[in-house]
Amino acid sequence: MSSPPCDPGFSPIVLAYRDMLERARRAGEVPLKIGVEREGGLISPFETSIPDPVTDAEPGTTRRLVERLVKFLLWSRGGWKVHFQGPSAIGEHIRDHYAADGPRAFDVRLMSRVYERPFEVSLHRSGTFPEARESRRHLGGFLDGCRIGFDLGASDYKIAAVKDGVPVFSEELPWAPAVEADPDYHYRHIREGLKRAAGHLPRVDAIGGSSAGVFIDNQVRIASLFRAVPEDVFENKVKGLFLRLRDEWGVPFEVLNDGEVTALAGMMSLEEKAVLGLAMGSSQAAGFLNEDGHLMDWLDELAFVPVDISPGAPVDEWSGDRGVGANYFSQQAVNRLALAAGFRFPEAMALPERLKEVQARMDAGDERAARIYETIGVTLGYTVPWYEVFYRFRNLLVLGRVMSGPGGDVIVRKAAEVLEAEFPGTAARVRIHLLDERSRRVGQAVAAASLPEIDTEEKAKGVRP
Repeated sequence: MSSPPCDPGFSPIVLAYRDMLERARRAGEVPLKIGVEREGGLISPFETSIPDPVTDAEPGTTRRLVERLVKFLLWSRGGWKVHFQGPSAIGEHIRDHYAADGPRAFDVRLMSRVYERPFEVSLHRSGTFPEARESRRHLGGFLDGCRIGFDLGASDYKIAAVKDGVPVFSEELPWAPAVEADPDYHYRHIREGLKRAAGHLPRVDAIGGSSAGVFIDNQVRIASLFRAVPEDVFENKVKGLFLRLRDEWGVPFEVLNDGEVTALAGMMSLEEKAVLGLAMGSSQAAGFLNEDGHLMDWLDELAFVPVDISPGAPVDEWSGDRGVGANYFSQQAVNRLALAAGFRFPEAMALPERLKEVQARMDAGDERAARIYETIGVTLGYTVPWYEVFYRFRNLLVLGRVMSGPGGDVIVRKAAEVLEAEFPGTAARVRIHLLDERSRRVGQAVAAASLPEIDTEEKAKGVRP
């Protein structure tokens, strides 16, 4: 195994999963089925094999891996209910972990909030198991008319004015939404940004946006940008924030998770389908477009999925879980690795400024900075085949603030080296793409502008700024 220079304790979960499958092959295997159910009876099933509990030499590792599989499925697909069919002891282990007072109480609480239903784990002892029922939809890629696109990040708010597919204005506006308890702060900043973009267009026909979080029918269900807002205020003033803006502007208005817009940006730029997009910014965002270029209506919140199975893996400050994506592919990761590499920052310096300092040192040829990006690249190389267990993609698009500058090239190069050396099958199937520098920073805002579809009648009555 290639060791990440600034994270020697990293233990790729994909290697543990591969070892478990090999143990099952040698010692006797039993089938395992896991399904997650979300809105409207949609169900995403997953099947694999695990070692027979009677002959399993590492039962604790197997239980741990099965729990990690459940965690990945919940945050990649989404769901208020877990269906489980397999060894009863492991099923009870899952039920205990995903109880309201269990180790995964955070996941239980947020999934209940997203889907507005009590969370549950259903153990299927035998007989039939729920069949797959998925949703697919085409959204985005519309370039006609005068459009505004926005991308809400934790440290900046990107806006773009686009006319017939050509950006005529783009800007990055600083803000600090995650520490603001007053939702009017968020509303004012978004509204003012839209007005700035509108000033560069003869009219506004449609508005599209992206943001970290979970959105269903343009409603905010969870989002780290609003984490300081009290829950009762969130329900009354944040959940319908984008519906309010839509009604005020009176034009087609669509908001998606920023990862989904990342994937859309990739499909539009690369003219390729089967795209998994990763945005490494304040956190990790992801989105997936299948082989037909359709969205699957999955959560794709890979910031919360496990990638490192080491018992000493870093703890995510929000979920309290160890080894999840946000601590490996984001500004948080750069800060963690920078401290390990020997950087020291003023205590009051925020993560975006720390990232800028690391990038400046990278430009200056600082070997410590290079090791940070090499570490992220090696980690990504071991994570891509893990993503392949759950997603069928041919193109991996990486962008976001962390990927800016020469460090982004180092990340892609090191990831490719790991794949070629240890996962040649994945290396043959998957291409890693890095957009040009400008597209890395504002490409999502431009792609977001393409989300709403407008008809001729709507275009004729576009809003004048």
